[in-house]
Amino acid sequence: MSRQIAIIGSSGGNLFNLGGRDPRKLLDEILLQMESAGLSCAALQFIAAETSMDSAKPGTPAALYSWKMSQNEPVIIAQGTLEEVNKAALTLDQDIAEQIKLGEIDGIIVMSADPKGSNRQAFEAAALHKIPVTGTGGTSMAMIQSRGVHVISASGTTGTTNRTRAVAFVTSLCKHWRIPYRPVIGGSAAAAAQSGSQVSPWKRINLRGIMMASLPGFIGMALILAASKIPGLSSLSAVFDLMIKALPVILAVIAAKQVSELDEVSIVAGIVAGVLSVEGGIIGGMIGGIGAGILVHYIFRKCVEWRFPATTVNIIAGGVSGLIAGLFVYFLIAPVALAAGEGVRYLIETLVSWSPAIAGLIAGLLIWPAIIGGVYHAAILPIVLLEMERTGNSFLGAVDMVGLVMVSAGITLANMVAPRDKGEAAVAAPGFAINMGFGTFVEAAYPFMFSNKLVFGGAIASAGLGGLLIGLFGVRGTAYVPSFLGPISSNNATGFLFCMAASLLCSFLITFFVNKMSLGRRSKQHNLEA
Repeated sequence: MSRQIAIIGSSGGNLFNLGGRDPRKLLDEILLQMESAGLSCAALQFIAAETSMDSAKPGTPAALYSWKMSQNEPVIIAQGTLEEVNKAALTLDQDIAEQIKLGEIDGIIVMSADPKGSNRQAFEAAALHKIPVTGTGGTSMAMIQSRGVHVISASGTTGTTNRTRAVAFVTSLCKHWRIPYRPVIGGSAAAAAQSGSQVSPWKRINLRGIMMASLPGFIGMALILAASKIPGLSSLSAVFDLMIKALPVILAVIAAKQVSELDEVSIVAGIVAGVLSVEGGIIGGMIGGIGAGILVHYIFRKCVEWRFPATTVNIIAGGVSGLIAGLFVYFLIAPVALAAGEGVRYLIETLVSWSPAIAGLIAGLLIWPAIIGGVYHAAILPIVLLEMERTGNSFLGAVDMVGLVMVSAGITLANMVAPRDKGEAAVAAPGFAINMGFGTFVEAAYPFMFSNKLVFGGAIASAGLGGLLIGLFGVRGTAYVPSFLGPISSNNATGFLFCMAASLLCSFLITFFVNKMSLGRRSKQHNLEA
């Protein structure tokens, strides 16, 4: 039989700014961790005010949450002023006290409770029956302890998050009862168990995912580079230089959060590690972030098992993890990581310098097979980001724009102008708009490419032409930006514009004539049947 838990508290003073303003999210995280440990909610009394309790008045709007057994979820049972809600809470307090006396509650989780007022009877019963209590809220927990309640762990709220508090609560109770428990990172406990989200943080390391999630930072840098070339905005070049230094920090934060998935704690660890990993470039930042994420996971769990206060747990897990990982990169990994990044860039530059046109042609011809085969995001995108780290644009990034984005735009445009049937025009229009307006969603061309081999071949040929021209003009650029910003963010605006136009026009004309031929054959067949 599972242990029955009562959740008692309020949105609090400091807690209000650390999750209390969103009661459902706060409660759902606790319930999620309880479910993972096999604990059940038997009672709930949570007073949620619309402002911090530090500044709340009797007339402040508030709501009272209780536990609905039939729905197995928190529900609002009273709303009104804080004074009215506090009065309604007294009935729940009496009910919870009665459940404790009847032995229906095995443990209590507390957050910013009121042991002198709306929670008095529950804590008197808890003290009498020696119910284990764990919670946060410095003042309230001190008052609860002074009343003889069996507090197994207590902490202030500062520095905690919904997740870290919930994990600390459930870990304390499970350790008290010697129940096995592994924190759930996301989703339901059942789904987490099936999907493996409770697995080792080592198995959550995904280099491709880290790179993809960090892409907006690189694009922001490219946009600053483009803006710095506008007359009167040359001072933005200093901002561009600053953003290049910030890229390792971005990757470190993303890596730390993905690996540990402990929200703000892992973000802080990632920032600390990233700042110390700057000298190692984006590879160093990624290594520092991964290390910080792994350390956060283990240090956090160990500190909770040792019953450190929740605030201290967060400080140690976030600060110390980031420092250890960051210093490791700073003193040992940074030179190697920087050399690795330079080596990749040097290899690309060397290959291109041998024959820019042939290099561009090969890259263009292979880029569609690469993205269709899943190689693009695993291999090409990381190289693009490594190139962009130094100059804000990239050889392969320029091939991406002309070989994928512009070719997709040309195919979709042709199906808008001369569709094989009316339905295709409606499908093509959004894809064309996104390609031109945002520099992404090249998959919009897939339906037309996969349904006709000539269109597919035309896409590859057009991409090859675009890549060839990129090599001839010595263009460096990027995709994932609006088409009109592509040339501005490149090292050769006129050349890049010409390459983009050529790829778009080539794919448009091939698709246009293929569609016309298809319509002609269809019309001829119809006449023969008639």
